[in-house]
Amino acid sequence: MAGGAGDGALDLADCVNAACPWSGKPITADSLTRYRGSVVGFCNPGCRDKFDQAVAMFEAALADRAGQAGGKE
Repeated sequence: MAGGAGDGALDLADCVNAACPWSGKPITADSLTRYRGSVVGFCNPGCRDKFDQAVAMFEAALADRAGQAGGKE
C-alpha cells in the first residue's frame, strides 16, 4: 500500500492528515501511503510501513472470516 510504482505520485498536499497517527509528529513526503482512496501521511517510513502491515493483517483476517462464514451457509 505504500506509495510506489502503480500507485501514482503521492503528494503531501493531498494528505488527509498533518500529523502522524502513530507519533503525532508532522508528516513527511517520503512517508505517504494510500488508504481507501485517500493519501495518509506519517512522520517516517517506519510508521507508514507499520500502518500498511496492520491494514494488511486486518484485511486478511476479515477475508478469512468472510470465507469461513460463506462456508457455513
